[in-house]
Amino acid sequence: MGRPATGHVAVDRRTSNPTFGLRFTANGKRQYVRLGTASEGWTPTSAYAELQNVLADIRRGIWQPASPAPAPEAKEDQTFHQFATNWLTAVRGELRPKTVLDYEWQLSCHLLPFFRAHRLSQITVQEVDRYRQTQVRCDQISPTSINKTITRLAQILEVAVEYELIDRNPARGRRRRLKVARPVSVWLDSAEQIEALLDAASLLDEKAKLKGGRHQKGGLVYRRALLATFLFAGLRIGELTNLRWRDIDLPGNRLFVHEAKTDAGVREVDILPVLRGELARHHRTSPYRSPGDYVFPSAAGTKLAESNIRRRVLDKAIAGANKALANADEAPLPDGLTPHKLRHTFASTLVALGVDPGSVMDQLGHADPAFTLRIYRHGMRRDPAAKRRLRALVERNRGK
Repeated sequence: MGRPATGHVAVDRRTSNPTFGLRFTANGKRQYVRLGTASEGWTPTSAYAELQNVLADIRRGIWQPASPAPAPEAKEDQTFHQFATNWLTAVRGELRPKTVLDYEWQLSCHLLPFFRAHRLSQITVQEVDRYRQTQVRCDQISPTSINKTITRLAQILEVAVEYELIDRNPARGRRRRLKVARPVSVWLDSAEQIEALLDAASLLDEKAKLKGGRHQKGGLVYRRALLATFLFAGLRIGELTNLRWRDIDLPGNRLFVHEAKTDAGVREVDILPVLRGELARHHRTSPYRSPGDYVFPSAAGTKLAESNIRRRVLDKAIAGANKALANADEAPLPDGLTPHKLRHTFASTLVALGVDPGSVMDQLGHADPAFTLRIYRHGMRRDPAAKRRLRALVERNRGK
């Protein structure tokens, strides 16, 4: 008869949380089995009871040492195409449709043609720099757009870092980007320029009246009020085309933006007297003035196309304003005016009226104060006479 199985409870008390284990002999070898810590519920009594169970299994010849934990599987080194495709699928539901289209363009037209077959581990800082240099040589997109694609690459690779698929993000940092000259800020800088643009829009409306008809293309009269809303409410073009009459409280002098690109963009805008008059007059004459109607609809009452605003309203109004300014021996409007630059004009106007930078940010729906502060510094340098003329324009209500 063989020697009876023997063993004892081992307690490691080197910490405040003792660890219990078993030492015994089995199959001719000394064995150790870790049980757990006191915080996990182990006590000398429960450890001794487990020892008796193990010794009984040894006597019956059924005890086996625990199998070693399997080695961790090596993580797959995916291709950039695989990972980027899965990433876009995962975030698509969190993005606006326009943002999805922008991301798809950046991936399909620029990032994937270069990085498609790269494994994630093969995308190094050197490869990111080579991508940037290749884009510059191709000269297909602007430096700003190249930087945006690198930003998207960094955004995707940051997720790979979080998933522990790569150790670092090679696309992060300013040194990966191209140096881009800051664009010259453009906005209308005086009451005279603003009036010239609005008067030119009025002439466009007069021509539209001659075409007549609620359902005839071009027959609606809205151009002056539309440009006034850009100039005196600071809406983005998408916010303006989504604007409905229920979003405007004329008695309360408030305009509500419910759909915006950012959380900060959802906001309440104070309606200046000049805009209140323009909108009141537009409401009286528009065939679409129910609460759910668009403020600036197409002739059929549907949402106005952004391209029509740029080409058929703003561009034509600029041409008319410049003609009138030339006849008066005045300087033309600044080059590069867009609907977004008219939004900058609104910021400049608020500053000239003495509105503090924080309130200007709120009115614009800005999360970043940098642009607002640049406008503020510029506006504070205006001469007093120009500020008085601008204030007189803003406080005028043509709709009364």
